[in-house]
Amino acid sequence: MSVTGIVLGVIAIGLIFWFRKEYKESIHFLEGEAEAAEHGYNALMKDFTNYQVGTDRKIAELEKQLEIRSKSQDKKMEKHLKELPFIIGKVVGQIEFANNKK
Repeated sequence: MSVTGIVLGVIAIGLIFWFRKEYKESIHFLEGEAEAAEHGYNALMKDFTNYQVGTDRKIAELEKQLEIRSKSQDKKMEKHLKELPFIIGKVVGQIEFANNKK
């Protein structure tokens, strides 16, 4: 029985060392995976931030262009409103002149 106890004890000690070795290897592997995931998340975060900044720039540029076009249209409308009485008077004058000829 003493030989069996010694053999079982040696096997148990061997298994303890083997499990420790496997545990250390798996921890090392998991640390590497966690580091790779962190790098991936940081890259994704940078890309998303760049996308947001680019989108904000495009929106600001489009708003600026819209404002410029709106002001241009307002100026054209004001010009037409200023000319409208003159055009109406001219047309009415031509109609009155045409009526007098008859």
